[in-house]
Amino acid sequence: MNMDLTPATDEKIAGLKTLTMVIYALYAVSLFIGVTAIVAIVLNYIKREDAQGTWLESHFSWQIRTFWWGLLWLVVGAITWIILIGWLVWGVASIWFIYRIAKGWLNLNDNKPMPLQ
Repeated sequence: MNMDLTPATDEKIAGLKTLTMVIYALYAVSLFIGVTAIVAIVLNYIKREDAQGTWLESHFSWQIRTFWWGLLWLVVGAITWIILIGWLVWGVASIWFIYRIAKGWLNLNDNKPMPLQ
């Protein structure tokens, strides 16, 4: 549990913003080299506590949800490949994944939190 009760400094926010950008980049690269998504999710969980209480916390949650839902759709696509709809599942999931990365990256660039429904 983070016992630091001091407000986030500009320096801390800048560092977290850079890390969040790197994580979005790792997710984007994972479309070609899947292992980078593993690195990204590990970083998300390691640094998530540092982002608590800042506007960047929503980006960490967005990224984590993107990973786990993306993994679910990857598995569903693999399972349904045999009945020839897996390629469609993967295609839709890929578009959804790209959207999530782009939306997050754009909001990060504009210093906006992510909407979390």
